[in-house]
Amino acid sequence: MSGIDRRSFLKFASGAALATGGAGHLAEALAQGKITPGPKDVFIVVDVQKCFIPGGSLAVEKGDEIVPLINAIAKKFENVVMTQDWHTADHVSFASQHEGKKPFETVQLAYGTQVLWPDHCVQGTEGAEFAPGLDIPHATLVIRKGYHRDVDSYSTFLEADKKTPTGLTGYLKARGIKRAYLAGLATDFCVGWSAIDARAAGFKAAVIEDACRGINLGGTGLEAAWKEMVAKGVGRIQSTDLA
Repeated sequence: MSGIDRRSFLKFASGAALATGGAGHLAEALAQGKITPGPKDVFIVVDVQKCFIPGGSLAVEKGDEIVPLINAIAKKFENVVMTQDWHTADHVSFASQHEGKKPFETVQLAYGTQVLWPDHCVQGTEGAEFAPGLDIPHATLVIRKGYHRDVDSYSTFLEADKKTPTGLTGYLKARGIKRAYLAGLATDFCVGWSAIDARAAGFKAAVIEDACRGINLGGTGLEAAWKEMVAKGVGRIQSTDLA
């Protein structure tokens, strides 16, 4: 991330500190270059599930490494939401449901191009459970997504048809949330899509880069995802930016 992008995000976060904590809080945040989460901030932990860590059916390389860091970050937030991929056994996004197709090939569906995946995060299976060691007892909501058989759902705000809501937008607005910080698996799919949809829903949003891991399809997917996120106004920060 460029210095300008990071400073811009720190500026809005510190401005929020002024609204909630007074001028002294703002001066301290600026001096330390830190963001102090407050009551209008939410930490969204995206799809840290067994299928997405080493040994899982759709493992993200080194995906298990982020678990301790996410636990530590969550302690800084009073508002935490967790998400789970929660597919039917015959989900349209599974390569096994398309004759002659292999994982990571694509098909055209009614809502656009769909990457085909290995079967993963099937409802009620062990692979759909949260990753071992993930420990966020004060999370107030678990959003399950991708449970409609005929449409995938990377984003935790909207399914892939871009019109079917998960209900998270309404929940966060009812709670008075203004800013969303996201981490989890995978950067270039469920985390990135969620961050972009958070912005579209009217929230400030930032992805905590070192608390994510990416799939990086074709060797360029991760770079392209960050480019799109930044273009849509998503901040790119590190866990060390949080006080």
